[in-house]
Amino acid sequence: RGWASNLLPFPPDRPKACIGTMLTAAKKIARPKTLAKMPITKTDLLAAQAMFDLEVSGAPELQAELKTLFILSARQIEVDTQRKAVVIFVPARLLRQYQRVEGRLIPELEKKLGGKHVMIVARRRILAKPSKTNRVRREPRPYSRTLTAVHEAILNDIVSPSDVVGRRTRYRVDGTRMTTVYLDPKDTFHVKDKLKTFAAVYQKLTGSHTVFEFPSVEK
Repeated sequence: RGWASNLLPFPPDRPKACIGTMLTAAKKIARPKTLAKMPITKTDLLAAQAMFDLEVSGAPELQAELKTLFILSARQIEVDTQRKAVVIFVPARLLRQYQRVEGRLIPELEKKLGGKHVMIVARRRILAKPSKTNRVRREPRPYSRTLTAVHEAILNDIVSPSDVVGRRTRYRVDGTRMTTVYLDPKDTFHVKDKLKTFAAVYQKLTGSHTVFEFPSVEK
């Protein structure tokens, strides 16, 4: 039973061979006990299937790396009426392995997922700020578990393999603020079509309104 009991029902007209392939691909989804009750969605299965296909029939260098990689979940996010993105959540401990191959992996996943923009984001846990009224002594909260640090890490994951080279925050009269994030100009060709996607995904995951741009180059 386990994860199999959480699978979405397959259409009765789907070939048995296709169902068997999807069940095999679902093995690329591995969750800790804390996430065991989370139902496996159609997007999870599609992302797992894409990973499995690349592991079996992708480029040789990808096949070797993907054998030791798996995902936790996947989420589809609507960017606009014509574009959707897929965020693949992975264990934080595997992020470095993903980053070694994401330059080759992400374009292949995007092909498999119908041209949707794909981002690989590590799943991180935010620890609440200790209350002043809490008399129980606890270990200091690691900075990496604070809201600020986690949102910063999510930002870097979303734009990877590009890099953030600067940012500017403007405060409006009504008290709201707008943050502009500047990406490395050397990646303009590869990610210029994803700037709107980065903004939509970051807002969905963190609630922050952010604009992504490339810094202007003075001639």
